[in-house]
Amino acid sequence: MNQKTLLLILASLMFYGASANADKAIFAGGCFWCMESDFEKLAGVTDVVSGFTGGSIANPTYNGDHRGHYEAVEISYDAKKISYKELLAHYWVNIDPFDSSGQFCDKGHSYLSAIFVANESEKRLAEQSRNQVVAQFPQQTVITPILTASTFYPIKGNESYHQNYYKNNPLRYKFYRLSCGRDTRLKQIWGDKATH
Repeated sequence: MNQKTLLLILASLMFYGASANADKAIFAGGCFWCMESDFEKLAGVTDVVSGFTGGSIANPTYNGDHRGHYEAVEISYDAKKISYKELLAHYWVNIDPFDSSGQFCDKGHSYLSAIFVANESEKRLAEQSRNQVVAQFPQQTVITPILTASTFYPIKGNESYHQNYYKNNPLRYKFYRLSCGRDTRLKQIWGDKATH
């Protein structure tokens, strides 16, 4: 293999690697089963992975140590079919942005809402979308922060049953979602904008 061919291969890998990174979004909105379900329904979303992010502990686990981490989803999407701005709009109407103790029936740090941004463009769009929510609810305090993205740890190994939980365990998932009051609360906040 000559040097020119090697350089072309490296350039193409860098280009496709950058494109893949640019077409990911990370959001925390409480139970990652629900976030996975809410985002996989969108046209242009190609994959949603449940996991943890935002903490300092490496390789957090659901049943083990995940202190400081948020339950989150990493969304892969085709930017030609859906924009980051549209993902943000969908995110807001699927969370309770006023809950400082968690989301719906799930309480504790790992269930808090947050938007994790990877670059200045995402940060600017996230701030604009947050400001719109703040303006829409002047009597309430929007607590959902915009944080710098850090390592995302997918749930795996013997805890991989969390991936696609809503598909693999539809009855248990529906019971959980109903008993947690997620859709009732979303309807209270967002009215007809709520996606369920």
